[in-house]
Amino acid sequence: MSSSLSVYLLDVAATRALVGSGDEQLLEVIRDSFGDHLDRADRSFRHQIEQGAPTAYEALHAVVHGGPFSEDEDHAFQYGYAYERLCELTGSFLDNRSFTPHRGDWLSQVDQGLKALGITAVSVADFSYSGLPAPLPYTFTPGCGTWTPDDIAQALEQFEATKRAVDASGEAPPLEPEVVDAVMECLGWMRAAAERPGFGVIGFRC
Repeated sequence: MSSSLSVYLLDVAATRALVGSGDEQLLEVIRDSFGDHLDRADRSFRHQIEQGAPTAYEALHAVVHGGPFSEDEDHAFQYGYAYERLCELTGSFLDNRSFTPHRGDWLSQVDQGLKALGITAVSVADFSYSGLPAPLPYTFTPGCGTWTPDDIAQALEQFEATKRAVDASGEAPPLEPEVVDAVMECLGWMRAAAERPGFGVIGFRC
């Protein structure tokens, strides 16, 4: 079974602040502009909704208002997808060709590639965990993780230090070509974020 990784460039603090903001104008914009998208999502999860899960819009409403959330943990996935919709609305979608689709331990392999280049401040595997902001309930799918502006600044410094060491020694870490491609994609995300103060990366594994 394959997975996908969707990654967004956005103002991390501003996006997190939408959770529990009670912003009815935002909900109105989403309902008016993305109604078809919400309807498609409801059709995809029709069975779960028939079993009591919130609709896509109901989940968005709960996330923006900070609750109430269903007490049934089988419904928690809808709040994770609702948070992703907020990221999609407020952020820019980043190139994910090296990560969608992916299988097995691919994210861990890319992390090993990052570490081989001295980059330990960020991890793509972190996008697999439940890093949803409070008070959203835990859900395994979608996984969510965040690279903050500070994480990214540190990671880029680590990469530059490795580049200087490689230039001095003339020896680069041996990496498989596909891992190199994925690492360079990650560096592209980080550089895009570094160009905009306060911006970071939020990723979702589905």
